[in-house]
Amino acid sequence: MPQGQYLPDSRYAYLRLALALLISTVAGAGMWAIIVVLPAVQAEFAIGRAEASMPYTVMMFGFAFGTIVLGRMADRTGIVVPVLIAGSCLGAGFILAGLAPNLYMFAAAHALLIGVGAGTGFAPMMADISHWFVKRRGLAVVVVASGNYLAGTLWPLAMTVAMPHLGWRGTYIGIGIIIAAIILPLAILLRPRPSAKVMAAAEAATEEARADLGMSPKTLQVLLTIAGFSCCVAMSMPQVHIVAYCGDLGYGVARGAEMLALMLGLGILSRLGSGVLADKIGGTPTLLIGSLMQGLALLLYLFFDGLTSLYVISGIFGLFQGGIVPMYAVLCREFLPPREAGARIGIIVSATIFGMAFGGYVSGLIYDVTQSYRFAFLNGVLWNGLNIAVVGWLYWRRLGAFSSEACPRT
Repeated sequence: MPQGQYLPDSRYAYLRLALALLISTVAGAGMWAIIVVLPAVQAEFAIGRAEASMPYTVMMFGFAFGTIVLGRMADRTGIVVPVLIAGSCLGAGFILAGLAPNLYMFAAAHALLIGVGAGTGFAPMMADISHWFVKRRGLAVVVVASGNYLAGTLWPLAMTVAMPHLGWRGTYIGIGIIIAAIILPLAILLRPRPSAKVMAAAEAATEEARADLGMSPKTLQVLLTIAGFSCCVAMSMPQVHIVAYCGDLGYGVARGAEMLALMLGLGILSRLGSGVLADKIGGTPTLLIGSLMQGLALLLYLFFDGLTSLYVISGIFGLFQGGIVPMYAVLCREFLPPREAGARIGIIVSATIFGMAFGGYVSGLIYDVTQSYRFAFLNGVLWNGLNIAVVGWLYWRRLGAFSSEACPRT
């Protein structure tokens, strides 16, 4: 393929987008598989539910590590080496977890291998695809981010079909073999890198945009990290506790599971829609709209708890929250140095992960103290307000810059 075809928004860029979505969806198995096998693992190892949940917790720490460390590696070497590492880690991790003789080996495989590989398939892949699009960058980023939700839809369905025949161990080993067989060969197709000319143009564009805001990359990074953490503390309340909440209301956990599935399904549409909108109006106003609507949905949970109402509100919540996290990657590429995109996006995405973990725990703690989810929803609203304050301030700064350009001093 001639070098001229390795340009942003080219035919190759769209081919790379399709490959990135596939890799992200396959690697996303690392985040969802443990949820499916948790009851079987608990029964086989004769442990409590809290102990059985430990592999998921440590996997998320490995996920955060993969997004930051291998994202930084991608900035230096290109995405091929991190993807090869991801495929190897996921393949080996699932096989070793399937052979694990006890909970500790099972958890170690998730923390050191599966989580790292799954994390590489998220933020680093978003950072990489952002270099290959200018006109449709927002849409490209959210398409790759949607791979995580697609994984949450497809892998659990496949596992529920396989487990009655293979058991959870055989299913895990099979997943490891399948992931390695798909990801490792595909990594080679990602060898082309943006030219020095393309990267120089991107660097100039981000410097100009950042100058309009009037702040350093470090300051903006800190603000986006705070915004990412706070929005996901708020986001975690319905996502983590909606099943238990429906059980407490007497509707049954199955209804709550349906609402969660509704959130994730509409979250895919939300991500795609936010990408299209970001390409038209920019990442900052798109993120602000998403945060405002997420806050509105959380407020509705405070006032309505009927079964039909909860389905409607959960649908509204899914329609707006799904596009929020990928917008941080879009903002990074609008304002921060593109040669550091992998590391910077990885840091902010890790903040969102820790926000989800912290928010889920705090909501449970508030419930234990108050025996009600009302104050837990209110806690989410307050954290969402912090996110709106940060993003709204950035938007106001951006509007001020545009006003100054439109009405220069004489």
